Amino acid sequence: MTTSTSSTSHHLSPAFPGRAPWGTAGKLRAWQQAAMDAYLQRQPRDFLAVATPGAGKTTFALTLASWLLHHHVVQRVTVVAPTEHLKKQWAEAASRIGIKLDPDYSAGALGKEYHGVAVTYAGVGVRPMLHRNRVEQRKTLVILDEIHHAGDSRSWGEACQEAFEPATRRLALTGTPFRSDTNPIPFVEYAEDADGVRRSVADYTYGYGNGLADGVVRPVIFLSYSGNMRWRTKAGDEIEARLGEPMTKDAVSQAWRTALDPHGEWMPSVLSAADRRLSEVRKAVPDAGGLVIASDQDSARAYAKLLREVTGSSATVVLSDDSKASQRIEDFRGSEDRWMVAVRMVSEGVDVPRLAVGVYATTISTPLFFAQAVGRFVRSRRRGETASVFLPTIPMLMTFAHEMEVERDHVLDKPKKAQEDDPYAEEADLLKEAEREQDEDTGEQDELPFEALESDAVFDRVMYDGAEFGMQAHPGSDEEQDYLGIPGLLEPDQVQALLQKRQARQMAHSRKKPDAEADLLELPADRRPVVTHKELLELRKQLNGLVGAYVHQSGKPHGVIHNELRRVCGGPPSAEATAGQIEQRIAKVREWATRMR
Repeated sequence: MTTSTSSTSHHLSPAFPGRAPWGTAGKLRAWQQAAMDAYLQRQPRDFLAVATPGAGKTTFALTLASWLLHHHVVQRVTVVAPTEHLKKQWAEAASRIGIKLDPDYSAGALGKEYHGVAVTYAGVGVRPMLHRNRVEQRKTLVILDEIHHAGDSRSWGEACQEAFEPATRRLALTGTPFRSDTNPIPFVEYAEDADGVRRSVADYTYGYGNGLADGVVRPVIFLSYSGNMRWRTKAGDEIEARLGEPMTKDAVSQAWRTALDPHGEWMPSVLSAADRRLSEVRKAVPDAGGLVIASDQDSARAYAKLLREVTGSSATVVLSDDSKASQRIEDFRGSEDRWMVAVRMVSEGVDVPRLAVGVYATTISTPLFFAQAVGRFVRSRRRGETASVFLPTIPMLMTFAHEMEVERDHVLDKPKKAQEDDPYAEEADLLKEAEREQDEDTGEQDELPFEALESDAVFDRVMYDGAEFGMQAHPGSDEEQDYLGIPGLLEPDQVQALLQKRQARQMAHSRKKPDAEADLLELPADRRPVVTHKELLELRKQLNGLVGAYVHQSGKPHGVIHNELRRVCGGPPSAEATAGQIEQRIAKVREWATRMR
């Protein structure tokens, strides 16, 4: 069979792809053509294409489907998508190039006017034999969109395996091939690395770094906000901590949730800053839109109310159980409205190219979800557009932001590593495993009961291309506005140069202020590293070692010494104490030990 793609171009509509960025309309982007060439050269039964969100996976897949239909390699096409909305979106995209997919198919014979069907993973999970019979009767190409979802639960993976094992061809697509668990993904090849760990093997990869260099995706500016959080635990203890300060995992979770509480000051301040950023972007991109990704429906409605107070206009609210959710997204896409608030609905695959500003207002803490969420803002329409994502200063999120350009594979085996120096780690891991659902670990299963009391926001830093810029500033200040006011149209190298210039100006202004006015931590971001949970464990280990040594000096039991330290220094038990509180106790026990010599 010929491997030429010359017939592909005249077989497609001249307008396809419909929303290609500058200079690419009417032809495939370079990566799409390279992926086509790689496929046609080998003609494999299974092919895994990994391409960064916004790069145009749908265009590539439908171009290939068109070629395979045109050359009679297959007679039917089945698209499997994660959601109802995406299923309909696939059918609409396919219709633009003359491939008719039935997005409402449920059972029975397929209408003669259709080339195939668009279904969801959940739908396949319910009736795998229905789809197996279909692919056995006619030569079928199965397109598995965001294939990692086939590993969401064992039943989905098994259903996909059963339904599509007889398929003539299978094309697996994903922008994020990694998962937080070790559920194998059907029809994906795994190979052992040097450490004996099995990792997924892609047939073609086009990462975010490649897309950025080609101008296919936008550069992302991350704006992080810190602030003081105060909450009450189930035990009645009041705890105060600052976002970005080293804390236990439970304390990080509760501080994070306190920040996202719509009744505090953190969310209104961040939403106001994000709207000011959107106004700046709209000077160059008049239809630019913003998206707030919320944890739950109550929060989503509360954030929409806050946005109305900030902007004076209503925000579109998209809830997963709303039968009109897909239509709301479509209406927002075609409008010039400023804001949309959604609960997970737009975490992946939804095509709203005008989204340029985002607020990450959810406690979901997996790299998979974070990458999908940021992927909503990177789709480029013309050269120079930038994306801005606002997030809390949480160590895990900061790490994800810095690793935007890291290409990942799905790891089927967890590498062996030494247990962290936490006496309760093994017990906690066993408990966590017992309580976890057989599904993607979102991080929300680990939440402990607490009551948010108050919060405030402080502009903390800007992250771009692995570097950090800025000093802390009050919301609404000129220093904060320096970063919110970065132009909405810039080349990637111009973003870097402008951020360096803004930081230099902020530092020069800071040096002129009297010390008495320095009520914020006035150090450049790169000299204020966000401390991780592992580093906090080292502090706790150090404290426990000093207490152990003092036990021998004083003859007092460990528990008595810890209680005395807590009484003298204040704060909660060591397991919930912040880094600053532990450092105070370390200094105090050293003082006691010195006195006894």
